[in-house]
Amino acid sequence: MKRLVTPCAAVLCAALGLSACTNPYDPGQRAVGGGLLGASTGAAIGAAAGGGRGAGTGALIGGAVGALGGAVTTPTPPSAGYYQSQPPAYPPASGYYQPQQPAYPPAASYGPPPGYYAY
Repeated sequence: MKRLVTPCAAVLCAALGLSACTNPYDPGQRAVGGGLLGASTGAAIGAAAGGGRGAGTGALIGGAVGALGGAVTTPTPPSAGYYQSQPPAYPPASGYYQPQQPAYPPAASYGPPPGYYAY
């Protein structure tokens, strides 16, 4: 029994990590992610409870319930303008070059400045 706990825990951790790699707004990907997570959890519970055929039965039941739950609970994607209308959450980092406007406008010609009379 102790030899089975470590591989089941490794498979469960791998399934948890891979289930986060899905698009949350795609029902197909959520069904696959939920099915993988449910199958690994069901297999681990079935192996701990009965072993042998219990692990296979737990994997089948857990996979079906996980796939159905993942597909049914798919949220609707946010509108495209939602993220664009928000102001930036933080100012730009200090220490980077920020181009600035000159303090005064450049002279329009190479002659004397306005207000002076040239002889």
